Amino acid sequence: MSTAVRTIFFSLLLLAFSSASFAQIGISVSFGPPAIPVYEQPICPGDGYIWTPGFWDYADDDYYWVPGTWILAPEPGFLWTPGYWGWGGSAFFFHEGYWGPHVGFYGGINYGFGYGGRGYDGGRWDHDHFYYNTYVNRVDTTIIRNNYNTRVENVTVNRISYNGGNGGVEARATSEEQNYDHERHIGRVSAQNEHIQQARSNPELRATANQGRPPIAATSRPSDFKSGAVPAKEAGAPYHAPDRAQNNTQNNNRPPNASNNHASDLQPHKFDAPNTGNPSTDKKYQQQQDKLVAKQAQDHQKLQQQQEKDHQQAAKRNADAAQQQQMEQRHTQQTQQLEQRHTNQQQQVQAHQQPHQQSASHPQQQQQPQPHQ
Repeated sequence: MSTAVRTIFFSLLLLAFSSASFAQIGISVSFGPPAIPVYEQPICPGDGYIWTPGFWDYADDDYYWVPGTWILAPEPGFLWTPGYWGWGGSAFFFHEGYWGPHVGFYGGINYGFGYGGRGYDGGRWDHDHFYYNTYVNRVDTTIIRNNYNTRVENVTVNRISYNGGNGGVEARATSEEQNYDHERHIGRVSAQNEHIQQARSNPELRATANQGRPPIAATSRPSDFKSGAVPAKEAGAPYHAPDRAQNNTQNNNRPPNASNNHASDLQPHKFDAPNTGNPSTDKKYQQQQDKLVAKQAQDHQKLQQQQEKDHQQAAKRNADAAQQQQMEQRHTQQTQQLEQRHTNQQQQVQAHQQPHQQSASHPQQQQQPQPHQ
């Protein structure tokens, strides 16, 4: 495959990941994120701001830390449900956070500062005013007078940052939390999206650079990574970047003989560079190949996103082993059908181009004058 074709294919895949990071289906990674670092909370900048804890996001083959920050609630009465990483049966998927009247399920992850794994103990709404629990929040009580102090106990203190899988938090949504899923929700506000983008563009926040101890762990205001920013005191646990080559080709929880079970397993089809001896024809054939490869990359992207969504929905509804097996069988069938269709497409293109390629490669096989008998 030519460099141009590879560039098109991987650009489409990166586009799929970048767009998925802001969509409900989230992104998937074959290895879990680092532990949650130890850090202090910056002081609340003003009335109506609600703490949104820091978390590990993923882009460009690496996890990166999104600092915790204070965000102005989008409307009175709304609370923040943090996003979380969860094992979906074939990879770790990120479940997006949201604003709503209640705090829903966030994987049982202990993010601290009132987010102990269930619900939120950092404050409550009373009509149009938010009252802060100063036991878990840093608030200047001389300025913000709507506060209270109630002791919060963390029964299990850990810094694990993902749900399920190997070593993850073993927690499932309660029936009450499942009901909260059906309430009216608001996704991340623009200030949160800008905050995440700034974190993504900061190389110091990459896990491979900070070893799980980000130099900017939290900020007093979104996107302000200078004034009021605090560094992590220590990593939540020793972090060593995994072997990506190994992790990208297999998952520990997959069957050892799993092959082409998911769209993410498929590799792009390769074409030999056209060589007809005619530059104009070669260019035409190369364009045909590039067009097919780009279309097949889009097919991969579409099916992969759908399968990731299936995994996420199965995790949300706590699908049993039989349901998960049926889903995996369906995914295997979908993937194999897609691969067969792509193989047929490649063979059709090659069959069309091959006679011209052969005539260029073997000019000596052209018809020669026959001797007289």
